Amino acid sequence: MRWQRERRKKIKDLSYVVPQEEDKKDAYLQKNREDTTITWIGHSSFLIQMNGLNIVTDIVWAKRMGFDIRLAEPGLNPEQMPEMDVVLISHSHYDHLDIPSLRKLKGNPVFLAPVGLKNYLERRKFSPVKEFNWWDSTTIKNVTFTFVPSKHWTKRTLTDTNTSHWGGWVLEGRGKTIYFAGDSGYFDGFKEIGKKFKIDYALIPIGAYEPEWFMSAQHINPEEAVQVFLDVQAKVFIPMHYGAFRLADDTPKEALDRLMDAWEKQEIDKSSLAILKLGETLTI
Repeated sequence: MRWQRERRKKIKDLSYVVPQEEDKKDAYLQKNREDTTITWIGHSSFLIQMNGLNIVTDIVWAKRMGFDIRLAEPGLNPEQMPEMDVVLISHSHYDHLDIPSLRKLKGNPVFLAPVGLKNYLERRKFSPVKEFNWWDSTTIKNVTFTFVPSKHWTKRTLTDTNTSHWGGWVLEGRGKTIYFAGDSGYFDGFKEIGKKFKIDYALIPIGAYEPEWFMSAQHINPEEAVQVFLDVQAKVFIPMHYGAFRLADDTPKEALDRLMDAWEKQEIDKSSLAILKLGETLTI
């Protein structure tokens, strides 16, 4: 109630829209089984290609979230996607687990999900589903997937609060390691992740942090996101979880501006920050 009272007094400029990549590589992505790539679809949705596997994270093509329409179109639509091998799910919130979007995926993927979601997904005809607690791992075609901690929570209905788990994913394959942080407030667990893995690319959220007195327990702000990058000792930071849905009071431009300011204050090499356009593909 306090948040909503504050929100009514704020005037926000939502004119900035995250740009789309003009030269999208969808034809290449549909055929690629050799190169390691990361493509930002939007929000927390990425297409990752590694060791010949097509992997998607938290795929959400929804046109709206709650009462608000999507701020920017996804970088790739379902028709532009290759056949999927692995679907990664970080937790059950609607902006990370969207059943209609999962149904649009091509192929017959395996679903890797937190403990508590297997029955939910199987009842909706998704299979096979493998469940994970923190630090559980599985290997598929020489890619090792490890479910790692985050500071968050789950809820889809009035009666299922925290009945399933939440976390991020570490992908290890072909000499490169990718960390997908999922959704999280700041906590010391990031340092532990950095000690256990040699991370090359870190996909870290920067949005949905305002008002911080309310959101900080569940969402990191841009300055904390930079600290997460340092904690996990990654080589390259790819920001996510901004620009698609208005989940809080911050705007995409505010999140990016604060990220850039924090980056400069920490005096980190600019080459270590990869701000992707929607639909942009980073070939590793």
